Amino acid sequence: MTDESIIIKIADKTEAELIAELSRQTFYDSFEMYNTKENMDKFMNGQFTKEALMAEVGAAGNIFLLAYLTGEALGYARMRKTDNPPELGNVSAIEIARIYAVQKAIGKGVGKLLIERCIEIAKEKNEELIWLGVWEHNPRAIAFYIKWGFEKFGKHLFMLGDDPQTDLLMKKELR
Repeated sequence: MTDESIIIKIADKTEAELIAELSRQTFYDSFEMYNTKENMDKFMNGQFTKEALMAEVGAAGNIFLLAYLTGEALGYARMRKTDNPPELGNVSAIEIARIYAVQKAIGKGVGKLLIERCIEIAKEKNEELIWLGVWEHNPRAIAFYIKWGFEKFGKHLFMLGDDPQTDLLMKKELR
């Protein structure tokens, strides 16, 4: 698998079910080992249902990207235009709400191509910065974002079931 053979495309509503399945699979694979079954089940069956995820695709303010290799979806990203965290003020910004690759594709360039495209889209939309939240206990992801020029600017609470977890907020200036 090489970067050149991976194709990144903007998804549409016809791919909503695929995105929902990828979302659930990659989230579960990434975090189930660090959380209780009860909290994972509560999150997956409450906030992260297939129906809720499918509804995000094509919804106003959302952009979904899919990474394909020979017709197989290996990862995805969700960008969204939303209210900024208070620390950012009224600056023109867009969030990378999710960026995931399937386990077998981690370290193979999928994340690199997805984040490159997210940054390109943010620049095309004339955003001043791009931001995201990342779990404080995910050093690999934090290092990846730092490598791409993101810097920490705050924190917020993420509820996984009944477990309050801390996400670090990171931003990248685009101008």
